[in-house]
Amino acid sequence: MSFLKSIFSTKEEPINSYSDFWNWFEQNEKKFHKVLKDQGNINKVFFDRLAPKLNELKDGFWFLAGMYDDNTAELILTADGVIKNIVFVEELVKSAPKMNNWKITALKQPSDLNQYGIEMDGFKFDESKMEFYSTDYKQMPDEIDITITHKDFNEENRAVMTNGIYLALDNSLGELNSVTTIDNVNIINPKDATSELISLKKLKDFLNWREKEFVEKYKGFRHNTENDNYSGLEATMKNGLPLLAVMNMDLLNWDSKASHPWIAVMEIKYDGKDNNGMPNESKYQLLNEIEEKIIEELKDSDGYLNIGRQTADSIREVYFACIEFRKPSKVLHEIKKEYKNKIELDFDIYKDKYWQSFNRFNSN
Repeated sequence: MSFLKSIFSTKEEPINSYSDFWNWFEQNEKKFHKVLKDQGNINKVFFDRLAPKLNELKDGFWFLAGMYDDNTAELILTADGVIKNIVFVEELVKSAPKMNNWKITALKQPSDLNQYGIEMDGFKFDESKMEFYSTDYKQMPDEIDITITHKDFNEENRAVMTNGIYLALDNSLGELNSVTTIDNVNIINPKDATSELISLKKLKDFLNWREKEFVEKYKGFRHNTENDNYSGLEATMKNGLPLLAVMNMDLLNWDSKASHPWIAVMEIKYDGKDNNGMPNESKYQLLNEIEEKIIEELKDSDGYLNIGRQTADSIREVYFACIEFRKPSKVLHEIKKEYKNKIELDFDIYKDKYWQSFNRFNSN
């Protein structure tokens, strides 16, 4: 009986590392390849098995798969445009073993929009329908503000157009360039354009030029926060609860903010309902411990600036401005795992070259 039980209750090993995942994948790659090549029940045989294994490893992995050529299957692992997950996708793909008849790709790669056109709800998204222009701002000279025009755009179809245009940008520029080189995208009908329209096929070259110019301009910029001035700020929220913030005012008034364009925010939730939304003594010590651990890992000399923190309504937010997004993604993810049984943590990373999200803290 025990022998039969072992046959019919075989349990796969848990996925705790990149190597665990690829060991599992190698054990199944032949059947995955076959179902893709034969165009069989791909969801049941492949996707429905792949998704939970990726989730065991970490949330935030997405994927596409198909035949790259007659004999080679391709698995594209993607962060679906979420900045904080990009580094993990890159690492997972980098750790992939060499497998015959498989191509493993990190992030969606650039493709020819006209060759691989996108259609959504009856609308086409290609170079025949779309053009662009860039808007410059005197006070924010490094901001890349792109307006995309689409011949069929109107306010009634804005939602469909927005999804289609972002998907088209992903396809034509590649996922990484799409989410890291453009600061803001506006969508209009060509008749509402305020500048000369440029062919969409020139967008990639334009962005490469602007990015190269930006990197050269700020290469090596660092700020030492050791002697900076910090201010304590107090306010009352709309719900009547107090808000306390401690902010580095020298940084908020720094004239080279764009050199550290990536903002990392660690959000720490605690129970403050019996203390006007503020932490009690033990929670206060824990919050400070977590914040100090982040500061220890993300040093200003390496390009990671602690802007400050805000505490209110049972949430503390800790803010960093960073020269890049990969190390902060890993550091904050590890700290989130380390403290998951003690307190609720989450984090986000986004691009804000001129730190406009902190204007509320600066009276100037």
